Amino acid sequence: MKKTLLAAALATGFAGAAHAADTTVTLYGLIDSGIGYEQVKGPDGFKQSRVGATTGVSGGSRWGLKGTEDLGDGLKAIFTLESGFDSENGGSTQGGRLFGRQATVGLASDAWGKLELGRQTNMASKYIGDISPFGTDYGIAGIGTAFGSAKSLRLDNMAMYQSPSFSGFSFGVGYSFNADDEKDGNFATGDNNRVITVGARYKNGPLNVAVTYDRLNPTNAVSDEQDTSLQEYIVGAAYDFEVVKVHAAWGQTYDGWFSGASMGTSPAGFKSLGSLRVVEGARVDSMMLGVTVPLGSTKLFGAWQRADPKNDKLTGGDEAFNVFALGVTYDLSKRTNLYAYGAYGDNFAFQEDVKNTAMAVGIRHRF
Repeated sequence: MKKTLLAAALATGFAGAAHAADTTVTLYGLIDSGIGYEQVKGPDGFKQSRVGATTGVSGGSRWGLKGTEDLGDGLKAIFTLESGFDSENGGSTQGGRLFGRQATVGLASDAWGKLELGRQTNMASKYIGDISPFGTDYGIAGIGTAFGSAKSLRLDNMAMYQSPSFSGFSFGVGYSFNADDEKDGNFATGDNNRVITVGARYKNGPLNVAVTYDRLNPTNAVSDEQDTSLQEYIVGAAYDFEVVKVHAAWGQTYDGWFSGASMGTSPAGFKSLGSLRVVEGARVDSMMLGVTVPLGSTKLFGAWQRADPKNDKLTGGDEAFNVFALGVTYDLSKRTNLYAYGAYGDNFAFQEDVKNTAMAVGIRHRF
């Protein structure tokens, strides 16, 4: 009798272990802290500056959980819960959301790709952000300054499909039924901001080429006043020659602005471009050129961005906004690195003689 009970207990234990082997949950994260300086200058002797602790300069501080469950025949259930936080004070970012960076669940297969439901970034942030030497980070040096839809644009209530890679080619498409339900959250579909995001990429060996399209269909209240939809097209490419990597992007934004060109807390008296703004008739042409030079454990990189408005409808100014930036990282290990960067922007928010200078040094650790 005792042997039978022992055998049953062992069998149950092995079954539980086998089941556990089909399910994995991973805890991961990143902490980025440093010291920075920023100065804004404008006409008539205006000047404001700040110096102090920084957080999330080279990568937003975060912690998260990723999980998969094997459903058989190559199909898996997947989930991602990712929370952003401010390493200066421990508070939550992304408007105080618990999992503001990402909160998705879905199905995935190596053969047909993955389908996810929930909150995550759009295709421009995923594909074009990967092309810039500064990515979507480093303040005004990041790609989102001149290309608003690529500035880590996170969308609520989204269904997104991403294909597997076919010899380097992949694509994705998503639809958000309500881009930010903390601001809208209305019952009627047409009373919410809806976003379509599409992207295609060829990434194979040293070549990375991507094209994206994002379209905001505004609420009925906005549509009644402006018969238009906010749209942005971006095409970008990077090629790694091993001794040097070159980066380039070009795009156009019509009838408003997604985000970007943000310096955090805007100086008093100067307009910010904001995010998800619909302005009928507004148009901006954007471009970026960059270079990355690997030197062993050190990496040097720089970029020039330009956003050229074709009228003054966005902020009342029509001056081209330029940003020049240089950065360096030094790897202490595979998980820890030091970084420093400096950036200079002129004609901020397309307003003449408004200048921004920013720099920071810091440390980033991934776990």
